[in-house]
Amino acid sequence: MSNRSLREGIIATCRAMNASGLNTGTSGNVSARIGDGFLITPSGIPYDELTPDHIVAMDLDGGFDGDWLPSSEWRMHMDIYRSKPEAGAIVHVHSSHAAALSCLRLEIPPFHYMIAVAGGKTLRCADYATFGTQALSTNMIAALEDRSACLLSNHGQIAFGPTLAKALWLAGEVEELCHQYFIAAQMATVTGRPMIILDDEEMARIQEKFRTYGKQVTELGVIGEPSL
Repeated sequence: MSNRSLREGIIATCRAMNASGLNTGTSGNVSARIGDGFLITPSGIPYDELTPDHIVAMDLDGGFDGDWLPSSEWRMHMDIYRSKPEAGAIVHVHSSHAAALSCLRLEIPPFHYMIAVAGGKTLRCADYATFGTQALSTNMIAALEDRSACLLSNHGQIAFGPTLAKALWLAGEVEELCHQYFIAAQMATVTGRPMIILDDEEMARIQEKFRTYGKQVTELGVIGEPSL
């Protein structure tokens, strides 16, 4: 994908995440890897006003080019690209249920098998640190060990994938899981019935099935990417 096309893709992703209700206003941010660096949304510009020239080019040492300041959360994006070679794009949003549960600083247990979509047996919540700081990024990287998404305490969520579309899709899945957990916890309180948590053995089976879930298996081998 060309530099210009990738910039346009970032803008389209920003508008899609707001249109879907995953995010509001200018909160959240989006980036995509390109060459030895990445492109990221600028700080404080409404997504409907963004043009490709507003998208900021950064290197993996924190340097940037252009007339616009990068998102205040550029450190999180940079550290994911530095530590996760499989990351091609990142979506950070303040989606309602993920943000609400992050304020409880909960690690979401495997109440539903789709928890494995983020790569593990739980959906972790990173320890709290002030937004835009290296401390927050460091805490996030710890929560993302063997994961492709996590909650950020008193903040929101972050997700990455090989493409912008898959990063946005995963952020949507995380928000839906948080919504479902919120409802299930309420129902457990109302009914007096315990929430049933899947055990490690079952989650191990699910994780193994996710390795090929959504791929087409033919006589020529496995083709396609997991669509889940």
